[in-house]
Amino acid sequence: MEETTLNNDIHVKLTEKFGEKVTAVSEPYGLLTFVTYKDVIINVLSHLKEELKFNFLTDITAVHYPGKDHGIAVVYHLHNMVEKVRIRVKVFISEQNPTIPTATTVWKGANWMERETYDLFGVKFEGHPDLRRILNMDDLGVHPMLKQYPLEDPNRVDKKDEFFGR
Repeated sequence: MEETTLNNDIHVKLTEKFGEKVTAVSEPYGLLTFVTYKDVIINVLSHLKEELKFNFLTDITAVHYPGKDHGIAVVYHLHNMVEKVRIRVKVFISEQNPTIPTATTVWKGANWMERETYDLFGVKFEGHPDLRRILNMDDLGVHPMLKQYPLEDPNRVDKKDEFFGR
């Protein structure tokens, strides 16, 4: 089956099941992408796994959008090995209260992916069996992938523009 036709079928099935809870549907580079909400994310992921056969959770990560209303996007990449199709699911959450239900109830393998996302972005996965840092030291007081810190040290003397003819 052609990729676009398959993506359209998936989109139709998701819309039939979840209605307006599936929004911002697009296909960048042929990858079906949509946005949903944290109150239905587990139902959407379960439906994708059980009914639409997206049985492989490739990755869970996040993207920080500082200064925007939506703050942080939690991003799930899924793969249907039978139909050879991938899908991206995004959920926007508040930067002030970055919580979302855990996907470990759907895929046990989500455990370490969620721990990594917690460690780097500070996203708290509600109901996670062991949510703690996985890459950084336990006493590190920040989440390094959040864009909350200056990119350069303003006191560095080797980065002055006049040294580079600017």
